[in-house]
Amino acid sequence: MKLLHYREDGKIKLGIATVHGVVDVEAAVGGEAAPELKSADAALAAGGEALDRLRELDRRIAEEGPAAFKESLRNEAELSLEPCVVRPGKLICVGLNYRRHAEETGSPIPAYPILFNKFDNALSAHGRDIRLPKTSDKTDYEAELGIVIGRTAFDVAPEEALDYVGGYCNVNDVSARDLQVRTSQWLLGKSLDGFCPIGPYLVTADAVPEPNSLGIRCTVNGELRQSSNTSDMIFDCRTIVSYISRHMTLQPGDLIMTGTPEGVVLGYPEDRQVYLKTGDIVTVEIDGLGSLTNRFI
Repeated sequence: MKLLHYREDGKIKLGIATVHGVVDVEAAVGGEAAPELKSADAALAAGGEALDRLRELDRRIAEEGPAAFKESLRNEAELSLEPCVVRPGKLICVGLNYRRHAEETGSPIPAYPILFNKFDNALSAHGRDIRLPKTSDKTDYEAELGIVIGRTAFDVAPEEALDYVGGYCNVNDVSARDLQVRTSQWLLGKSLDGFCPIGPYLVTADAVPEPNSLGIRCTVNGELRQSSNTSDMIFDCRTIVSYISRHMTLQPGDLIMTGTPEGVVLGYPEDRQVYLKTGDIVTVEIDGLGSLTNRFI
């Protein structure tokens, strides 16, 4: 199931993306929707029953067809999308988590997951423009798989870790490299406004049976820059969720960014490094998760 958020009549609404278009959940259930059906965040926090109700609606849409949902159907191309998780409590990033990316940057293979964070001011959505900061000349793209936590997780074993995942999404971990390396802490170069576009969909975990074997790609103005597979991760999704949960409690809606593969500008020889500039269009695409596109201005 593919969930998304969009803005209509000044409100953020929850939709289910289907082959027929986006179905407005509130309109489809009739009248005022229950609180747990008003956002993906709320559905995750409410637990399995809320997600089951959304899955049942998704099943009905497939079986009954678009005519039965005519009043609640929206054209996705015409929607103003919001982040697929609206208010994640934590935005946790994993650095240098692809073997070939570590090699291209000349970094040693880490013994433990390298963790840092972004803040919610960095959240952005598919189709939005991202402002290049005046304080940086080296803004880079990073295609990443995002893990969205589905239920409270603390000290979970690796073999059980994926049971705590609510879904997955595309992420572009936009990075201002000159700010990132100004100090040993990467936060400044990672948390500028709009530097974490996610989506367009939150694809529920049941639709992604093996997150550790997904093709992941990034294009800039149509040119393929990154092309890899999540199987190249040094620490796979199970290990990441388990490791973080051993140190802090993960809550429904928390977003974990799992690192980027090789092909970022930083990994090019210095004489070939051309960082993002005004008008560049960046697309992140992961198998089964759709495409996340943003223009830099």
